[in-house]
Amino acid sequence: MTATHAFWLAGREATGEDTFDVTSPWDGRLVGKASVPTDAQVEEAVAAAYAVRDEFAATPAHIRAAALDHVSRRLVERTEEIAQLISAENGKPIKWARGEVGRAVSVFRFAAEEARRFNSGEAQRLDTDLGGQGRLALTRRFPKGVVLGIAPFNFPLNLCAHKIAPAIAAGAPIILKPAPATPLSGLIIGDLLAETEGLPAGSWSILPVANDKMAALVQDERLPVISFTGSEKVGYSIMDSVPRKHCTLELGGNGAAVVLGDYASDADLDWAATRIATFSNYQGGQSCISVQRVIADASVYDRLLPRIVAAVEAQVTGDPADAKTDVGPLVSEAAAERVEAWVKEAVEAGATLVTGGDRDGASFAPTVLTEVPADTTISCEEVFGPVLTVQKVYGEAEAFAAANDSKYGLQAGVFTRDLGTAFRAHRALEVGGVVIGDVPSYRADQMPYGGAKQSGVGREGVKFAMDDYTYERVLVLTGLAL
Repeated sequence: MTATHAFWLAGREATGEDTFDVTSPWDGRLVGKASVPTDAQVEEAVAAAYAVRDEFAATPAHIRAAALDHVSRRLVERTEEIAQLISAENGKPIKWARGEVGRAVSVFRFAAEEARRFNSGEAQRLDTDLGGQGRLALTRRFPKGVVLGIAPFNFPLNLCAHKIAPAIAAGAPIILKPAPATPLSGLIIGDLLAETEGLPAGSWSILPVANDKMAALVQDERLPVISFTGSEKVGYSIMDSVPRKHCTLELGGNGAAVVLGDYASDADLDWAATRIATFSNYQGGQSCISVQRVIADASVYDRLLPRIVAAVEAQVTGDPADAKTDVGPLVSEAAAERVEAWVKEAVEAGATLVTGGDRDGASFAPTVLTEVPADTTISCEEVFGPVLTVQKVYGEAEAFAAANDSKYGLQAGVFTRDLGTAFRAHRALEVGGVVIGDVPSYRADQMPYGGAKQSGVGREGVKFAMDDYTYERVLVLTGLAL
């Protein structure tokens, strides 16, 4: 019998009246059933979070830190079990699923560390002017209120961790909605939090609410902070519908890897090609910072392209449960059909299909295109699939202009060995992060992460999410002998 997974309502296990099936995108098998909260249960969770917000904000740091440390340790102990669950419900190759668990381990550990040092207060002398004589300002941060976290399917554990862990660290109650396609990995976090002691009941809930039920939660005035990771269309529709709420949006991208002329040795080009091939296809290309565009200087283009093609063709596709598999299926057959249609459109518009282009159910072969017209969908939008375009440019200025020629601006990678070029790239590229000597797909979970332009607003990364969930409040002390 396939297990029915309960959800977490105000810190306790609960079931609703209905369930839905979670199936594998690889072979369609039933992975599990998720219980769906009723409208009354959702209301109970919101009311409990709202009621406990002051108590949770005042919870001692050591209690919040201990709970976060516990989750981190338990994720280590249950790594293989959780990785297999991620792989089953998401289709992610098991080696990448194990890596995702490892990242979530770090997120909860970082959050425990931040909980211990966050909000220690910053003192400022005000006697720099006559009117401030004898006065001292002390600035601390306090939660804005209950957080509504909305997580996507592509990192079903770690991106849930990036919502929950900073909220607990900052003392902000959170209601987390995992993605309908992949709810089971997020619900595991509830299993581990439920083992802890000291967090007030109501401080966290994990509710697999259907997408069509989300509008009411988004509009609920008791949830003043929304942290959303997902598509540009949905993210901005949320922000537009609640202009007075604080929204952190981590949206799409079409990451560029720029290979400049100084990155020209055989070893350099081999490294660049291997990294580009790996990170245009990892997670089936279903990452906001996967490599979608390669922008190569003409002086290295002819030597780089065949290396990229060879490295892409060497990617092992197949069963995500096989440790040798590099590229598994997309999250659904519909997702693969969309990618197939975009590739076909580009080829019909004049692009050259160098390798790949084939679909088998939810799986799409790693694909390389060249000479792609700038007005095709695959040039303008986020493909979210294992497809790579390669473009020739002449010189640094043209390369940076090409990288910026996008409505998105999440991260960019620049392959160069020149320090001056690195700083010029940092200044010129309209993105949230510039990675030198590697692909745009690098993310350390403690660093600020987010985009420019249509890639979103605000920043994730534990400390930076905590800043987004809180606001500064100043205390002025009077009559002091400074």
